[in-house]
Amino acid sequence: MARRSANGTGTIRKKTVTRNGKKYEYWEARYTEGADPGTGKQVQRSITGKTQKEVAQKLKAATTAIDNGTYTAPSKQTLGQWLDTWIATYCGGVKPRTLEIYKTDIRVHIKPALGAIRLEALNTQTIQSFYNKLAKEGREIRRKDKKGKITVTKAPMSAKSIKNIHGVLHKALQQAVLIGSLRFNPTEACTLPRQEKKELAPLDDEQIAAFLAAIQDSDMKTLLTVTLFTGMREGEVLGLMWECVDFEAGTITINKQLQRYREPGGGVYRISVPKNSKGRTITPAASVMALLKQHRATQAAQRLRAGKLWEDSGFVFTDELGHHLTNSIVYRAFKRAAAEIGRPDARFHDLRHSYAVAAIRSGDDIKTVQENLGHATASFTLDIYGHVTKQMKQASADRMEAYIKNVAK
Repeated sequence: MARRSANGTGTIRKKTVTRNGKKYEYWEARYTEGADPGTGKQVQRSITGKTQKEVAQKLKAATTAIDNGTYTAPSKQTLGQWLDTWIATYCGGVKPRTLEIYKTDIRVHIKPALGAIRLEALNTQTIQSFYNKLAKEGREIRRKDKKGKITVTKAPMSAKSIKNIHGVLHKALQQAVLIGSLRFNPTEACTLPRQEKKELAPLDDEQIAAFLAAIQDSDMKTLLTVTLFTGMREGEVLGLMWECVDFEAGTITINKQLQRYREPGGGVYRISVPKNSKGRTITPAASVMALLKQHRATQAAQRLRAGKLWEDSGFVFTDELGHHLTNSIVYRAFKRAAAEIGRPDARFHDLRHSYAVAAIRSGDDIKTVQENLGHATASFTLDIYGHVTKQMKQASADRMEAYIKNVAK
């Protein structure tokens, strides 16, 4: 028997269906959405749930939204379908590398877990459960033994990776809210794992000296030295062009980076704008510019030897035929040197940290360091390297204390 809803705008009834010989009971509410613009006929909608109370609440929400003019008609569109639309239609202004990351997070993580859920049915609890699962067992690790057998294990995903996935999902759902496909963004109420701030591991003075000695006979000597004493990112040093090196002014303009993109059939390297989409001009130490001048002469000799095989790419750092270097070649050279000095844990990015710490300790102010590194703000630089300035302040206090004791004698 049908029951009128509390506000008289719909009916609620208990229904029974039989599936595979088994009876199932549920509650259904029907309400009038409005009139079809084409035919003028009333459009009926239904809501289902396990209990009468649940259905009554859903019915009240729907009819209240109709009265307030905020109602959005139910859609059968799934989250996966919406994500495809979002990528194709609303991400035109996103940088290529960032867009690739979006697509990877969607394909590898979001779609397998949530893609089949109807967009309007997606709720905070479901998304939160997804994040919690990623934190516990979110990453598959595949290992191949000597016989070729592959074993798959699961490992917790880092808080930073989960935050990145959340960022993609949040942006996509926020766009759905803006165009009226969702009433609210269910990711807003989610909580993310706490990110533990990693301790920086720059090379100290002794390790820097040992590192420079270790790369003396390496083909990557100039690239690694320039990176260490300018703080350039890996993509920036790989994408550095001779046109950006001004020997007369003693400056280097960093306005592009070389990055690898995954595409069907393999990886492809492309030039893109630097991080934060801002170029910068730095004034390296004179010895760095002298090293680059020497490297240009070496490259000119390589060009003569290669003859017609030489590729006039314009890159500062190339192979013997003028072709740009790859991440893997640079990585292997760096790791060999790092292992030799007893720092196998070091990452290429630690060269950038080493430069920043050395610059601050040598007396550079935070604003100068920020500009040289290409950070968006000085506060961001201070947040990363604040421990260095604290040490300097303490050292300053210690020197003043020694001075006070000396004059007070």
